[in-house]
Amino acid sequence: MANDPFNAFVDRTHVAGAAAGPLSGLTFAVKDLFDVAGLPTLGSTPDWNPSRRPAGTHAWVVSRLLAAGAGIVGKTVTDEVSLGIFGENKHHGRVINPRAPEHVPGGSSSGSAAAVAGGLCDFALGTDTGGSVRVPSSFCGLFGLRPTHGKVPTFGMLAQAPSFDTAGFMADGAEVFIRVACVLLRDAPSAGPPGSVLVGGEAFGLADTAVREALRPGLEAAMALAGASREVVIHPAGLGAVNDQHQALQPTEAMATFADWLDEANPRLSWEVALGRARAMMIDPARVPPARAFRAAFRERLRELLGADGVLAIPTTPFPAPPHGQRRSVMLDLRARLGRLTTIAGMSGFPQVSLPLGVAEGRPVGLSFIAPAGREDLLLHLVAKLGHLAVPARN
Repeated sequence: MANDPFNAFVDRTHVAGAAAGPLSGLTFAVKDLFDVAGLPTLGSTPDWNPSRRPAGTHAWVVSRLLAAGAGIVGKTVTDEVSLGIFGENKHHGRVINPRAPEHVPGGSSSGSAAAVAGGLCDFALGTDTGGSVRVPSSFCGLFGLRPTHGKVPTFGMLAQAPSFDTAGFMADGAEVFIRVACVLLRDAPSAGPPGSVLVGGEAFGLADTAVREALRPGLEAAMALAGASREVVIHPAGLGAVNDQHQALQPTEAMATFADWLDEANPRLSWEVALGRARAMMIDPARVPPARAFRAAFRERLRELLGADGVLAIPTTPFPAPPHGQRRSVMLDLRARLGRLTTIAGMSGFPQVSLPLGVAEGRPVGLSFIAPAGREDLLLHLVAKLGHLAVPARN
């Protein structure tokens, strides 16, 4: 599209928001997993809703943002029905990362991230099941939120793995980010800082040296803001063990969501997505109950670790955006590295915010904070106080 230099959109239909409201004057993009009345929800996949049947009503988050005065500028590309993490959808061509054009934007909310980073809208909706808001926020230099699981209604959102699915958003600046959060979360920034910043030692150990160095100033500023900090062990068995248990749960749920469609439609899928579904079919059902028990215990451990007002600091991604078009074997290895960080919030259900506080090898990287369940106000306080440190990199 002539008015879409980053190939971010699947549709450029505009929908006006209410005449007045807290988001009046702002524009937003909607990931192609949310219903917008009168438009089809296609999951950016040709064999999903092939009749292009339009949605009858808006998704809850869409209705709330429109009622607050923000206007829609279009629907954005997602990895195929959200089953990707790098933003490489073979059906729609390459979504360009405005801040690292030769590198992937991250997925599955790739189009939303590109639209915001490229200045085509003020903020955008994304979904986050396994990292799909947080990863593109890091790769594209944006503020991004995965809320507490269940806090933001997902009515009218295409499901993937319901016990992990969340509706999140991204913005390019702290002020807009907080305004949107106040509408969707019905939260404002906490009056005081977090009681402590807990540094996830293994999480930072998983990151490239350049990423750790890039995030150091932001981390030190957060620790100074809280006044108390210490390094912690997130799980004694290691983050690889947390990710292993996650891999028994999320793929199994996603397979249950899409099994009938896969069986009936034999859809056209990229190799990576098809391989993921094939692997999910081979997960031993006996692994699921122990994995659920592990998740419950992990949530309790993190709850005790954070207490009422602590936050856990980790790199959002262990590396900056990789070059686009790499071999699938390379991308699968990178995906495994990402999973060791993204599953902390996924398995706990706790909220995570990514702040664009670093540049590594000329590309943005995010610093994340995870708060106790329902304490997004602590994360918004950090955004308000540290947002001026944001360092979006433009090539």
